[in-house]
Amino acid sequence: MFISFSGIDGAGKTTQIEKLCASLGDQGFAARPMSFWNDVATLTRFRERAGHALFRGDKGVGSPSAPIRRRDKDVRSRLMSCVRLCLYALDALSLRAAMTKLVADDGRSIVIFDRFIYDEFANLDLRSPVIRTYIRLVARFVPRPHVSFLLDADPEQAYARKPEYPIEFLRSNRAAFRTVSELIGGITAIESLPVQEVAREVLGLVGTALSRETR
Repeated sequence: MFISFSGIDGAGKTTQIEKLCASLGDQGFAARPMSFWNDVATLTRFRERAGHALFRGDKGVGSPSAPIRRRDKDVRSRLMSCVRLCLYALDALSLRAAMTKLVADDGRSIVIFDRFIYDEFANLDLRSPVIRTYIRLVARFVPRPHVSFLLDADPEQAYARKPEYPIEFLRSNRAAFRTVSELIGGITAIESLPVQEVAREVLGLVGTALSRETR
């Protein structure tokens, strides 16, 4: 079984994945978290080095006590759009291969993705009919998770938790995620709520999916 979590930076994906893994473990299920960037995405070292060299963004992870200014997915240009389309196609191939291998090697675990290819779609120019068609085609090519979550978040609150990108970008990125969700369909959006309320909603929906899959 595959589950994915998507959303803007600071939406609380890692927190909810940790809570879900703990809850599933208490129920006797084997939960296996995976990072889309670290475990699936292609050419990550090259992408990071090129991004730092070209755009001079900060490295690392931002925190309230140590904010940073990243420069990568918020950079917009026609050239970057073309580069992203190529890289995301490679990531789609890698994702399909990774999920096929997981089924063959570890078919009993519940695999939980911290981000998915849907998060990359939100970095594209969604106003373009060509890119919308590209997204629909790639979404059909990669295996669809049994449950996909989009964690909504207030951009100001998300920035306070993880200050890495300008609030203006987080606002536009939040809207892009909603558009991606509409394009693909089947993604469960959870509004910005207290952590425990989101965790209860997530666990309830996963429990329903588990009951359906194990019949």
